[in-house]
Amino acid sequence: MYLTRLRINTGRVGARKLLSSPQTMHAAVMTSFAEPPTSGGNRPRVLWRLDRDSNAATHLCIVSPMRPDLTHLVEQAGWPTTARWDTFDYTPFLKRLTKGDTWSFRLTANPVHSIRRNADEPTKVTAHIGPTHQLGWLLKQQEKAGFRVSEKPSEQQLIPGHDTHDLLVHGRRQLRFAKKGNSGQVTVVAVTFDGRLEVTDPDAFRSTLTQGLGRAKAYGCGLMTLAKT
Repeated sequence: MYLTRLRINTGRVGARKLLSSPQTMHAAVMTSFAEPPTSGGNRPRVLWRLDRDSNAATHLCIVSPMRPDLTHLVEQAGWPTTARWDTFDYTPFLKRLTKGDTWSFRLTANPVHSIRRNADEPTKVTAHIGPTHQLGWLLKQQEKAGFRVSEKPSEQQLIPGHDTHDLLVHGRRQLRFAKKGNSGQVTVVAVTFDGRLEVTDPDAFRSTLTQGLGRAKAYGCGLMTLAKT
């Protein structure tokens, strides 16, 4: 597995085109591989995410089973003569994960649930809109995904009994686009979670990091990355 990071030059026309369309970005990411890996089942897949930091810099992060070649992205949306990209061998880090490890994490995801207005209708996948429900979605995923979101001591809770987890939900955005072969528009609600977690099941957690969490993985959702606490 490989972890790759590329800074996007947002002043370029090509960059703005990529950033405005998750479909276009997905296609650009997938053409980074001579033989794109097949997704599905329990196999690792290509995951990507756009990060914007406090200095207004935008980075493309990719996790993949094969080493990517981002030459075309640098030429279209980077600094071809002065900056390239960084790729790291992710496998040794993944192998070192153990139960009880604590990490800071970032995850951009598409929190959804299935609803029906009455018993005669089929269920419909609908986005969670408010931060409380989005947090609830993440907490429902954590046991199966092999981690537990850290809780705050009571003295650090802004609203005692409610602000219980060491987690920030931010960056909500709606992605709208026409899906190929579909006459209507597709809407994906993406949010970013920044917080702290504890590894509870290393094997399941490795799968989360390499297969993604939740839906809309082709559109920049599902990729979780870690940093030292």
